[in-house]
Amino acid sequence: MNIDVFSDAICPWCWIGKRKLEQALAQPGLEDITVTWRAYQLYPELPADGMDRAEFMTLRFGSSGGSGRSAVVERLKAEGEAVGLALNFERARRMPNTLSAHRLLRWAHVQGGAAAQDRLLEALFRRYFTEGEDLGDEAVLTNAVTEAGLDGAAAAAWLPTGEGTREVQHEVRWSRDNGITGVPCTVLPTGFGIPGAQDPDTLARFLRRGLEQWQSQNA
Repeated sequence: MNIDVFSDAICPWCWIGKRKLEQALAQPGLEDITVTWRAYQLYPELPADGMDRAEFMTLRFGSSGGSGRSAVVERLKAEGEAVGLALNFERARRMPNTLSAHRLLRWAHVQGGAAAQDRLLEALFRRYFTEGEDLGDEAVLTNAVTEAGLDGAAAAAWLPTGEGTREVQHEVRWSRDNGITGVPCTVLPTGFGIPGAQDPDTLARFLRRGLEQWQSQNA
């Protein structure tokens, strides 16, 4: 059974949720479920080359940001640490538009299937949240492709073509038209959606139920 997970590479909960999903899929009976990562953009209105992150944060949260924002950041760091992730928000200098990153994730799936797409997404998450790299920079993106074991030179030649833009934009529109307002969101073949970075045991219960329904429908 394949499940679709809508996410964005600049969403910290999505990386945390990915780790929890991996833990769920490692449980007995769920090892053969495959994952296709689907496009969702938190900020599709960003300029194509992104914008200064400090400026973005000021526009979004005000000049001071407030204690509420600091509390959210600390909670995210703690949640990330609990699943083995280092979230270094202070390193990022740009808030990127993730259209090209999503295009590459689709390209990676064509090139190497679900495993290749997963490796690329992992590289994108790490480069943004741990290293603070700009996911709107084509050099950063192609380096992530190489890190994922794919052909970085081929990706560098493909990116400027704009290919895959329409498909990514369609996925983003579909997600919003179908009630997905936050990510991660895991969608089962039955159409049932599991919102948020749920704990592994909760995810596993939903997945087992979905797998049983899927198997009965395809028996």
